[in-house]
Amino acid sequence: MTRWDQGRSTVDALIGAGELERVPASRQAAEAELVRAHTHVGSARQLLATDPEGAYTLAYDAARRALAAVLQNQGLRATSRGGHTVIYAAVRAQLDPPLGSILRPFNRMRARRNEVECRSSEAPSVMPEEVAADLTKVEALIELAEKAIPNMPRY
Repeated sequence: MTRWDQGRSTVDALIGAGELERVPASRQAAEAELVRAHTHVGSARQLLATDPEGAYTLAYDAARRALAAVLQNQGLRATSRGGHTVIYAAVRAQLDPPLGSILRPFNRMRARRNEVECRSSEAPSVMPEEVAADLTKVEALIELAEKAIPNMPRY
């Protein structure tokens, strides 16, 4: 099964549901998103000791931008109806297997970032160690995107 075929029914369904939309495919825009993702990682590293919650939000946003870059290169973008969960679903459908172990932390990080953003009194504080650990996972997601983009077909 080629990468084009893998996940195609999922992507088609997400487009049909209005959660993904077709946009002009742009390698340049995808690469600009990856630059922003790298910048966010650097900023998160600088903040992790003094503002771990802010650093975590930046780390998550870097991961989101990396996955969105894969879709942008293909000519796809999440709609407001689909949101961040659709970015993950569309990329995962196309790349898992074999890259699920690299992709899966994104969904956990999304839930954790939401917990941080909409903080309830029961939510544990974000600790610098948590940010540092997840930054390595974000860097792996960015690397995955950098390798996938030249090989992924236009949608």
